[in-house]
Amino acid sequence: MLVDFQSGEELAGINPGMRVKPASITKLMTAYLIYQDLGKGKVKLEDEVLISEKAWKMEGSRMFVELGKKVSFEKLLKGMIIQSGNDAAMALAEHVAGSEEVFVQRMNQTALELGMQDTRYMNVTGWPANDHYTTARDIVRLVEALVNDFPEYYKLYAQKEFSYNNIKQQNRNRLLWRDATVDGLKTGHTESAGYCLVASAKRDNMRLISVVLGTKSEEARANVSQQLLEYGFRTFETHKLYGAGAVLDNVRVWKGETTQVPAGVVDDLFVSIVKGRYDQLKGGIQLDKGIDAPIKRGDELGKVIITDQELGKVVKETPLLALEDVSEGGWWRQVMDGIQKLFAD
Repeated sequence: MLVDFQSGEELAGINPGMRVKPASITKLMTAYLIYQDLGKGKVKLEDEVLISEKAWKMEGSRMFVELGKKVSFEKLLKGMIIQSGNDAAMALAEHVAGSEEVFVQRMNQTALELGMQDTRYMNVTGWPANDHYTTARDIVRLVEALVNDFPEYYKLYAQKEFSYNNIKQQNRNRLLWRDATVDGLKTGHTESAGYCLVASAKRDNMRLISVVLGTKSEEARANVSQQLLEYGFRTFETHKLYGAGAVLDNVRVWKGETTQVPAGVVDDLFVSIVKGRYDQLKGGIQLDKGIDAPIKRGDELGKVIITDQELGKVVKETPLLALEDVSEGGWWRQVMDGIQKLFAD
């Protein structure tokens, strides 16, 4: 699957909704929850984390922590992200939540909150387990949340190597060496999941995210990911149509303290189009009928429709949102507007 990060539009894909085992791609969610707790001050990068027997015994990719030793939270975080350490992920989860089981409950709850309807986690590492699955589309939702909510930690995914206990290990994302525009994100591999890679690259004002799952080798996942990214940058361009808070219309409101509410987009609105088509774009608005107060900022009042005039094709639709609150008017306003609305309709 290939997605434009800014517009959120899917540019290419094969079976992006298919449930598959994610292997260590799982650690993107593990990291997301850890960033949440760091942001809330529940844990600190300077914390010393005691390594349990469960963490020490983890198989697969490891940071090689030692049983009973204390390791700084920051080193464990780097070990999980750069070296994909299963032992580091387990130690962090136990430190944050007390146990892996409690942490996994949070992972699944957060997945639902992010709209990842086809994702279920059974552990914090991606170690093979029944009913542990996700989809390429859900992974993109998670990546968008991770980058938007915690940009300060994103640079860790571009770090090429990390040393702990005099053991230097390289990031398994080969694209970090092949393409200077690639700055993340995560690899994964188990026998059942195959070789997986979530890659992110930025060129000029355009960031693309590729998700490749289930290939047969490290080389294959790197090659397919690179091909997807090259296709995207070669074929498409991204444009910012409206800035956050842009007023696109003043919409009639019935039975409110005021008769109009400014409507537009709350966040920046981007569009992804085939190169050379920007001059053919035209914006339009489709309003809902009979909009009554009360209205809250962010309520949908209609649609913003972007059309390629030459092709007669809609290239993007997005909700038209109220940019201010409108409270209910007094009883006289409600009576009078009720009468006028009958004739207006």
